[in-house]
Amino acid sequence: MRLLIKQRVFSWTDSYDVYDENENAKYFVKAEFFSLGHQLHIYDRNDRELGVIRQRLFTLLPAFEIEIGGQVKGEIRKQFSFFKPRYEIDYNGWRVEGDFLGWDYDVYNGCSSIIHISKELFHWGDTYTINFADPKDELEGLMLVIAIDAANCTQNNG
Repeated sequence: MRLLIKQRVFSWTDSYDVYDENENAKYFVKAEFFSLGHQLHIYDRNDRELGVIRQRLFTLLPAFEIEIGGQVKGEIRKQFSFFKPRYEIDYNGWRVEGDFLGWDYDVYNGCSSIIHISKELFHWGDTYTINFADPKDELEGLMLVIAIDAANCTQNNG
């Protein structure tokens, strides 16, 4: 199973459209315009909020809580490193390995790769592919990918 994330090119805030493997609109991600820190809301196509990614304030390096259905499910924290980004992830017992800035990484549950994220080339605006081994990981995997992107953007812009 696969999702496509397409970043909106002309938008005042971070916003993404998310499509299924048949390119049918499935989710919408939108950042709050006026908020302290990043706050990204994930909606289904019926405008029902499914989850929120909130930046924790007053931390040395970016940290984000992932909330689904009104419950905090976990968080990611960027770790200090000189050459490439590293994250500490407390979310579903998953770990993440690969090139975060190049959008080429995998999510593991134990020793099994359950999600692969890659950047699509030659698109207007950034487009990313998320491949899932199990469809039940779709929303939680999408939330993790968006949180990692927010942490990369926060560190690069501030």
